[in-house]
Amino acid sequence: MKVIISGGGTGGHIFPAISIANALKESVSDIEILFVGAEGRMEMEKVPAAGYDILGLPVAGLQRRLTFKNFSFPLKLIKSMNRAAKIIKDFRPDAVVGVGGYASAPALWQAQRMGIPTLIQEQNSYAGLANKFLSKKARAVCVAYQGMERFFPEEKIFYTGNPVRQDLFDLDSIRDEALRFFDIDSGRPVVLALGGSLGARTINESIAGSLHEFEKNTIRLIWQTGKHYFETATKLAEGKPFVRVFDFIYKMNYAFSAADIIISRAGAGTISELCIVGKPAALVPSPNVAEDHQTKNAASLVNKNAAIAVKDEDARNRLVATVIDLLNNKPLAGELKSNISKLAMPDAAKEIANRILMIVKQYK
Repeated sequence: MKVIISGGGTGGHIFPAISIANALKESVSDIEILFVGAEGRMEMEKVPAAGYDILGLPVAGLQRRLTFKNFSFPLKLIKSMNRAAKIIKDFRPDAVVGVGGYASAPALWQAQRMGIPTLIQEQNSYAGLANKFLSKKARAVCVAYQGMERFFPEEKIFYTGNPVRQDLFDLDSIRDEALRFFDIDSGRPVVLALGGSLGARTINESIAGSLHEFEKNTIRLIWQTGKHYFETATKLAEGKPFVRVFDFIYKMNYAFSAADIIISRAGAGTISELCIVGKPAALVPSPNVAEDHQTKNAASLVNKNAAIAVKDEDARNRLVATVIDLLNNKPLAGELKSNISKLAMPDAAKEIANRILMIVKQYK
């Protein structure tokens, strides 16, 4: 059996895709899996590190602002379509899976044109135009939120949740080890601030402007900045032993285990991980995403009293103060922790893998 998994761009797409691949390998030992990503994006590094082959497409996103980069978009799209077609013809997959990101659409489109069964893994609570269009010929659409019949044919929807990294389970058992890894003394509250794999300017600047508040309240801070803000944050943290600065945290299970409260954007993959982790979270939805879907993702937790949210425009003035208030409000923190844990869907990768195997069997 051969399967192509296409997409990427951010950790929120890549790590769920790898989890699906791992689940497929557990079910079919001799399966061949090929990833298709976007040239120059992080999947070209992370996927081989996970033990899988990947081929790149020259595709890039259409910028929302007026820029010369948009003039090259049509040419890159045509090249990507042609290359995706060649990859599919050469590899001859039994199914093609799209997990979102720039490379997902060309691969799914060409597979559908060739009559190869496709599956869409829609992570967000609000579907983009490409997935809505491609769902018409897809065999299945795996979703993480209720009410997705607004975007997709109802008979094709399967409520599976989003896959997460398997090392995020049973974090309590590694807490002492995690604190030692970050050289943090036990007994002090720990805040984990995540800017995502590429960094988040608002979160970084909110943290940077309030480092004195962490010190005043004897809070330990694990700060993932992304590569663009790392140098600035490192300089700001000089002489501040309560701060641990990273451009990217490879031991995320340790980071989640050590944390008492998590600050994060509200990407779909992150939301799913936070539900598994089961820690109080302060979400800062990015306003710079398609259809403002991060605000909708965050609302899906806030409406169930499973997280708190701070608007991006208010974060620089309110975020750190809100987090410190939450640390001091044990009843509320406990309620958030209990409610977010109830939303976890730990078997998502396995269910999606089973659905892929089913559509392959039906096709054959």
